[in-house]
This record gives sequence, C-alpha cells and structure tokens, in this order.
Amino acid sequence: MTSTTELFAPVKDDLSTLTANLKELVGAKHPILYAAAEHLFDAKGKGLRPAIVLLMSRATMTDCDITQRHRRLAEITEMIHTASLVHDDVIDMADLRRGNPTVNSRFGNRVAVLAGDFLFAQSSWYLANLDSLEVVKLLSKVIADFAEGEILQSLTCFDTDLCLEDYIQKSFYKTASLIAGSAKAAGVLSGVGSLQAEQLYNFGRFFGIAFQIVDDILDFTGSTEALGKPAGSDLQQGNLTAPVLFALEEKPQLKILIEREFAEVGDLAQAIALVNSSDGIQRSRDLAKSYAKQAITAIEWLPTSKHKQALLELVPYILNRLH
Repeated sequence: MTSTTELFAPVKDDLSTLTANLKELVGAKHPILYAAAEHLFDAKGKGLRPAIVLLMSRATMTDCDITQRHRRLAEITEMIHTASLVHDDVIDMADLRRGNPTVNSRFGNRVAVLAGDFLFAQSSWYLANLDSLEVVKLLSKVIADFAEGEILQSLTCFDTDLCLEDYIQKSFYKTASLIAGSAKAAGVLSGVGSLQAEQLYNFGRFFGIAFQIVDDILDFTGSTEALGKPAGSDLQQGNLTAPVLFALEEKPQLKILIEREFAEVGDLAQAIALVNSSDGIQRSRDLAKSYAKQAITAIEWLPTSKHKQALLELVPYILNRLH
C-alpha cells in the first residue's frame, strides 16, 4: 500500500518548511504555546490538509513556481485544523489523539482552550494579510462551519431519529468544509476560472466526506492501537455515524441500547457487536466509495502533472485505510 510519504513526495520540501514555519508563527512569543505547537505539529498523522493545498497549488501553477501566498494558505489551513482538534479534545475530554497525549491532557483544559483560541486568532490574522477577499470569505466560512458542526453533533447525541442527510451535513461541517474551502482558495490564488475553482471545491467536499465516513467505519473495525483512541468511542459519546444509522434500519434492539445511553453493563459492547453484524459497515464502505469517485471526477480537468497524480492517488489511499 502506498504511504503518505510517497504521495506527498512532490511537496516534501514544501511540507518541511511549513512545519518549521508553523512552530515559529504560533509559539515565538509564548513559551507554553510553543511547547503546545511543537507537540501538535510534530504529531503522527499530520500534514494531509496542507499537503492537499500545496499539491493543488502546484497542480494549478504548472508553468511557474507557487507563491508565498500559496505557502501561507497551507500554513493557515493547518492552523485552523489544529485549532479545531484542540477544542474537540477539550469538549470530548479526550486523553489521546492518534496515540499521542492531547494538549488538554498535557497542559490542562484552560491552556488547551486558550491555545485553540490563539490558533484561530492567528490564522485569521494571517488570512486577512493574504489580501484576497474571496479567500478570506472561504476560510472564514470554514471556521463558522466547525462551530455549526460541533453544535449539531451536541444537539443530536443519542438521537436515533438522526437521518443520513443530517449526518452527511455534519461530516461536511466538521471535516470536508476545510478541505473544500482551502482547495478552492489555492485555485483562486493561482488565478483559475470560477467554474474550475468550484470544481476544486467539489473535490475537497467529496474527498472530505469520504474521509470522514472511512474514519467512522474505523471506529468499529480498527484496533485501539491503530486508532490512537478506544474503539467505539464515538458511539459511546452518542455520536451516531453512518455504520450506526444503517445498522439501526435492521437491528431494532440497537435503538433501545442507544436511547438508554448504554446505561447498563455490557450495553456498549452489545451495540458494537450489533453494528459489526449488520450491513452497516459494508453500506458505509459503498457510500464512501461513491463520494470518492465524485472527488476524482472533479479534478479530471487539471493538466497532467505529478501533483495532479498525487491528488488522484490520495483518493484510493483514504479508502484503503479500511483494509
């Protein structure tokens, strides 16, 4: 199976510069924030979103080098993403993120909330300095979408009446919005046409939703070691994802367990077993594949390059995490 190291090879040097710059941008004047930043930006699993921005930037700038604004956009994208994770971990009271201690577990909730706020504020400042109103609008909407997704998730905890459309919308807010907005922003900075920019947005939207569905499948099929958090943790918190929603259609006893919020001993283990024995996992795989296919279609118009090829290969890569 292809690794992200291989897929990101065309922007390897760009990503190395980005990581160094992020630590400086975030922590230069604040030692505690620098410690948090160093921990965050060195964490395993980082780099997907800025890599997409850099690959998209180079795929749309085939005749010349990317600009400093493209590079700063990639940095802003990772800052926004990291800020959202820090706040998510506080809300979820999570101790681990991809096998690493969370900021709140290392530094406490107060520092974690402030670190997340600081990252959002810093990203907004650097965003404004890109001097592109369209890019500012795109990324500002992403920050609003994060909050809306978190509110929607809180309001639908343990809600067995949640429909698939609402789940997809929540997945867009929490995951796909940033990938879509930053991919389109890269194209805007490259000067692509409005229709082409919208296709870049569609790539990010479809890719991001497929990515989230795969993550939600892995919550049932992955090991705690591989996930970096306890398997079934989303379900335990009442976050009903695609595998659960599909399983509810054929396993009526699952509804009872969820609605009593796993109050009795063995409820959660039984619920996980019901999901795994249903068609929910397979139907979720099929759903992820359908969104992945649309993502590929959205960038077929890009000129042939190693950067376009890397973007195309990223799509099956996220699906192959299931195997």
